[in-house]
Amino acid sequence: MGRQQMDFDAVLEKCGNFGRFQFLVMLCFAGINLLSSMHYFVQTIISFTPDHWCYHEKLANATFDEIRAIYAQTDNPQCTLLDDIVEGKPIVAEVGQCRQWIYEYESGYKSVTSDFNWVCENALQSAIGQSLFFVGSMSGTVFFGYLADKLGRLPALLCTTLTGALGDFLTSFATNLPLYALFRFMSGLSTDTLYYLMYIMVFEYLSPEKRTLGLNLVTGIFYTTGLAVSPWLALWSNTWRNYLYIASIPALIVLVYPLIICESAQFLIATQSYDRAIKCLKHVAKVNKRVVEEEVFEEFKEYYESKAIEEHKLKTSKDTFWGMFSTPRLRKFTIIILIKAMFLALAVDVVSKNMEGMGNSPFLLFSATSVAYIFGAITIIGLQNYIGRKGMTFSALAFSAIIIASTGILIANIDTEQNALLFAIMVGLARFAVVVSYEAETQYCSEFLPTTVRGRGIANIHVAGFGFTSLSSYVIYLGTLYKPLPWIIMTGVVFMCALLCLSLPETMNQKLPHTLKDGEEFARHQRWYHFPCFDKKTEEETKDAESQNNKF
Repeated sequence: MGRQQMDFDAVLEKCGNFGRFQFLVMLCFAGINLLSSMHYFVQTIISFTPDHWCYHEKLANATFDEIRAIYAQTDNPQCTLLDDIVEGKPIVAEVGQCRQWIYEYESGYKSVTSDFNWVCENALQSAIGQSLFFVGSMSGTVFFGYLADKLGRLPALLCTTLTGALGDFLTSFATNLPLYALFRFMSGLSTDTLYYLMYIMVFEYLSPEKRTLGLNLVTGIFYTTGLAVSPWLALWSNTWRNYLYIASIPALIVLVYPLIICESAQFLIATQSYDRAIKCLKHVAKVNKRVVEEEVFEEFKEYYESKAIEEHKLKTSKDTFWGMFSTPRLRKFTIIILIKAMFLALAVDVVSKNMEGMGNSPFLLFSATSVAYIFGAITIIGLQNYIGRKGMTFSALAFSAIIIASTGILIANIDTEQNALLFAIMVGLARFAVVVSYEAETQYCSEFLPTTVRGRGIANIHVAGFGFTSLSSYVIYLGTLYKPLPWIIMTGVVFMCALLCLSLPETMNQKLPHTLKDGEEFARHQRWYHFPCFDKKTEEETKDAESQNNKF
């Protein structure tokens, strides 16, 4: 009986699962949230396109209001080449394209699009650079996910964070599209691994009852801070190159992380490094000022050694991510999670980056609507432990579909410039909705995936997501053809995610799977309509029945 109790959760509880050590882990997570938000949305901030018009010598000394008034008389104000201007009337050139532009810089900030003249016929070049970033994300997520399950979460975290920072730093020296695309690919190698590797560390060391609070509170405050401050740092830095210096150098802070926290004990258990796991747990106990008898660690080691021997008798190969496709239930759930990851990642990226043409400064709109992360965190903290992981994800996705659809309808029917405040509110609500969906989904997947493949599993799920996210710049580009089109597409995508969510099991209050075998049997008797907030009585009856059975 004692041995059964000495699994990781039981020993961690004795060492302290919500104390000083967990505070240090969450402090490190806070730093990663700041770095991650600045790193991920560098793509957006350096690519904001200022108002622009084709250059004409007669406009050299004109004010922007005068330039805007002249070009407003043309069908395509930003990209129309003029032959002449006669008494304030533009004479449109019959042949030729713009080769020089007039830019109305916001607070003097020069973006990569204005610096390289990636506007009008060349606008697609910026999208190509952003696509290479996400191709890098796919490659890096696979590589660093593999590294995390081979060397450990902490070494992989250091490598991926510094790689991404180096990519951002080198991007500032790019002088053409090939170099820009190469360095953006390198920068993308660390997205989103620097975030989810630290997320796993917090997830595994934190009390199950405090996970929702700790993970979402830290993300809500510090990720939001990074997002809200980034546009103003960019404007203060004056150019996209200077901003990249500012965004990359703080990543050096991760070099002190090994001095503050230790490796994931659950990773060490999964790789049968029991002595190192015990050393980590003893460190946790020491920092938390807990006294734990040596016998507890001996029973802990015996428990996992016995379990490893029993599992070895039943199988000859180690668990792999692809093993999740070998059994029917786990295969179905894995495919659903992958599809949801692709759709949801695309939706979050499109909604978060589609800030131009909404009647407000994109810098102001991006910064102001970043508060969605705080409200998202508060929403998850307040509701997720009551309605469950599936209930939280499903309701957030359904709400997202409604808000995104409403925004698309408004864009199609009313002028954005004259209703700037309304569209700021709608963009903020849309961003809030997809943020809640994404954050709820992240914890949901982390709990569902077995411990033995959690690093690789989350990595591959993120790869699938980034594969679709590479399309986000092209989806946004479709807005030049029909302004509401990106919002229409995202409505269908998010609604599909909500329906798929109903096919997954609830993870709240469940013994989480450790191996693939556990994953196949996980929540086998749950119905698709099972939500904890509606089935409390059923759960209590099940627990009573189990306790009665245990007596016999």
